[in-house]
Amino acid sequence: MKELLLSLLAGIMIGIAFKFMKLPLPAPPVLAGIVGIFGVYFGGQIADWIKTLF
Repeated sequence: MKELLLSLLAGIMIGIAFKFMKLPLPAPPVLAGIVGIFGVYFGGQIADWIKTLF
């Protein structure tokens, strides 16, 4: 849980810094991109789970 909160805080700080520097946000601008990121993460978790089964 601590790792999640720290990553969220870091993301917020980076988002604020990028906005103040008038740079584009280093993140997908639409929901489909964000869902894709979750898909990559869950795919990795599933691969780890499958490796433990065999």
